[in-house]
Amino acid sequence: MFTLPCVRSSFKMLGRALHIKCRGEVYPRTTDVKRVAVDDEKVNWSSDWSDYNPTVYTSPSVVGKPWADLEISPTFSPKFNHVDGKVTRTSFMGNYQVDKDGYPLNPMGRTGVRGRGLLGRWGPNQAADPILTCWTRDEYGNIICNKDSKKPILQFLAIERAHEREWAIPGGMVDSGEDSVQAATREFLEETMDSENLSTQQLDHLKKVVGKVLSKSEIIYQGYVDDPRNTDNAWMETTAINFHADGDQVDDWKFRAGSDARLVTWIEVSSNMKLFANHIDFIHLVALRHHAHW
Repeated sequence: MFTLPCVRSSFKMLGRALHIKCRGEVYPRTTDVKRVAVDDEKVNWSSDWSDYNPTVYTSPSVVGKPWADLEISPTFSPKFNHVDGKVTRTSFMGNYQVDKDGYPLNPMGRTGVRGRGLLGRWGPNQAADPILTCWTRDEYGNIICNKDSKKPILQFLAIERAHEREWAIPGGMVDSGEDSVQAATREFLEETMDSENLSTQQLDHLKKVVGKVLSKSEIIYQGYVDDPRNTDNAWMETTAINFHADGDQVDDWKFRAGSDARLVTWIEVSSNMKLFANHIDFIHLVALRHHAHW
């Protein structure tokens, strides 16, 4: 595996000082778990709100799972802001607060609901997002430029998320013992090539086929994700990694949605895209990196 430089990026660098998508009225995949409405001026933990008392919710889908934390108690007290055994509880956003009862506080502020929600870990839940890009070309292989900006048009490989039915970057959680590139590569193969349903021999062949492209990578962003699953005590962070393919390197790749993906397709990059969470911000950084149309 390649050793990549650590690129830290605050959420403000992506153009937002406040999280937005994790302050919706109803918590995702529920009908009756309602968030307390949090106005912009009340998001920051330093803003006085003495009667703030949101619902505590942890989804039954994560309770008792081997990859999930237990409830915080005298017998389970995670070492927040540290590497805790095999679990990394540090944040790309720096040290986060822990309240008097031992619960970590979302570094971007209040979300209107407490608990872990749909997330497995208290505090930061680390993910990896593989962004496979290539240039949009005409039938003769020439790169197509936007008629207004005169800049070349990028495409990225997107999935439609099965639960939310929103287009997104393929990706998922970093498993214990993985680095971000390993996780991004595994998630890419699972969600865009259905690798979980291949034989060992087929998977080994697939890794060789895609390896030349996926071995050349660049970290685009590391930090907080404005994810609708975030809560006051559990939140998503990610390492977004760009794998750029030149020419016809990916023309013969066979894409088939797998794992949590419903569909997979190429999407032309532009500022008009509608994507899950704040994935459009990561794609914007990729477009800037390649001096592409936006």
